Amino acid sequence: MKSKVIKGLLSLSIGLSAFTYTSANAQTLSEIHKKQAENQAKKEEKNAEIKDVQGKQDQVLEELQKIESTLQKTLNDIQTKKTEIDETKNEIQSLKDQIVKIQKRIKERDAILKERVRSMYESGGAVKYLDVVLGSRSFGDFLDRLISLNMIAESDKSILEDQKRDKAAVEQDKKQVEQKLNSLNAKLQELNELNSELSAQKEAKNRLSASLKKKETHLHEDVTSIEEKNEILAAQEKAVKEEMERAKREAEQRKREEAARKEAAKRAAQQEQRKDSAPSPAPTHSEPSVSANFIWPANGYVSSPFGKRFGGSDFHPGIDIAAAGANNQISAAASGTVARSYLSSSYGNVVFVSSYIDGQLYTTVYAHMSERAVSTGQSVTQGQRLGTMGNTGHSTGQHLHFELHKGEWNYAKSNAVNPIPYLH
Repeated sequence: MKSKVIKGLLSLSIGLSAFTYTSANAQTLSEIHKKQAENQAKKEEKNAEIKDVQGKQDQVLEELQKIESTLQKTLNDIQTKKTEIDETKNEIQSLKDQIVKIQKRIKERDAILKERVRSMYESGGAVKYLDVVLGSRSFGDFLDRLISLNMIAESDKSILEDQKRDKAAVEQDKKQVEQKLNSLNAKLQELNELNSELSAQKEAKNRLSASLKKKETHLHEDVTSIEEKNEILAAQEKAVKEEMERAKREAEQRKREEAARKEAAKRAAQQEQRKDSAPSPAPTHSEPSVSANFIWPANGYVSSPFGKRFGGSDFHPGIDIAAAGANNQISAAASGTVARSYLSSSYGNVVFVSSYIDGQLYTTVYAHMSERAVSTGQSVTQGQRLGTMGNTGHSTGQHLHFELHKGEWNYAKSNAVNPIPYLH
């Protein structure tokens, strides 16, 4: 009774441990999913910012193109105005040369006019026609004097008109050229100011564009960082799920093993009760008529045989092949397909191989290996390396635990047969 209670408590403890372990993994998985959702929201936010920054960059580039176009036009206008100014300066220089000539003529006319005034002053006033007529010696002399007076009067009049016209022309041309030069200089100054303003705008836009590019780069780096975090979380999620699945499988296996142990104990108790009233039953797992050809899966000696051990209280469903040293190869006893390849809590690193020989299904088991070289679903040939002899799982030393089942493997191991007669 006490033994049953202890076993019950042990089963309950194992169940509670598995439940606690599974709950912890579920909580971890929930936290990973929460972080993944948070990271996804951050990633979407960063991508939205990147889209906004790219839109602003496009707008800045468009504005820069317009500024460049206007700036180029302004530079062309400045060059045109400079050319016009140079031409106007040449006109001014030409006008100056012309003014010098006109001023020379004016000076010459001034000298003539001054001489006329001086003569008039010395003669006591203007020449009178009566004095000219009365002073004539003959009629012919009179005509000559009259004609001379008219010519002098016309000459004086022409000089005065030319003088007036030349002065007016000089003043007007000088004024027009100066106005044109002033207008061109004003326009040039305006264009230079516009050029400076456009250059400042261009510089500002370039700084803004560089700032936006830098911001976009940082946002892309943030997105990359989030993606890397998501990859890490995905790997953690996968590892947790695999661990949960492995824990579930091991819990189910422990449950089945516990059920098998209980069933074996029940059968043993029943046999013990019938011991005095019935003859001993024929040994279970009798040697069959052997036709299949299996090879030894490892080099070494049989450290534990097939059958009952420890005074008949424990049934050993296979044989143990032990060997010292490292890198002892485990080979496939027969060709077939890897039904399972995994890490078991009891078998350790174990490989199950299913083989069909003469229409009969055989299952070979290779347990306690230090490593496995094949995976589930893989086809193997007889003698192919499956792994290396080890001491994993429920093992007390380096060896290979080898089982041969005529049919499928089950937790009760009811199909197990002694492998030795099959090995050659």
